[in-house]
Amino acid sequence: MIICIVGMPGSGKGQIVKIFGKYGVPHVSMGDIVREEADKRGIPRTPEGMNSVSIQLRQELGDNAVAKLTIPKVKELLKKHKAVIIDGVRSLEEIQTFKDAFPDEKIIIIAVHSSPRKRFERLSRRGRSDDPKTWSEFEARDWKELKFGIGNVIALADYLIVNENHIAEYKKEIERLAEKLGLKSSRATS
Repeated sequence: MIICIVGMPGSGKGQIVKIFGKYGVPHVSMGDIVREEADKRGIPRTPEGMNSVSIQLRQELGDNAVAKLTIPKVKELLKKHKAVIIDGVRSLEEIQTFKDAFPDEKIIIIAVHSSPRKRFERLSRRGRSDDPKTWSEFEARDWKELKFGIGNVIALADYLIVNENHIAEYKKEIERLAEKLGLKSSRATS
């Protein structure tokens, strides 16, 4: 099973990765793939640098560039695990790329939604080098994500979790979903 996680920046995708990881489900972060490419190209991990790398990759390899770069890592993990998380899917082209690359795997999309204000607060606290520092940078990043097609993936998700209130409630929802997907009982490893 391949679990694709989608959500706007700061929505709380990392909590799903963390909780599912407790049950032995490894993950590949598409954002980390882009950051690795930035490092290889000597491009700084700033909002502008990351945007530049994202655009370059798509110009060089197509709209599903990051998905293509993710596939070898997922294949490697599927040799040892029954389930793998792909964190940070942004377009239906990427979903189709995964369906084509893994025709025998069940692909599940989990969307996380949070309001822009909540997400901006979280990103401000997180403080990663490529996180927006101002509201205008935040809005520009959201528009970039929406142009990549992230809203379409959210709209077609198999599961939607709203992460707007207390973290304890959000974690309980993730735990319930882990149980529904059979991750808790099987520990998702072979």
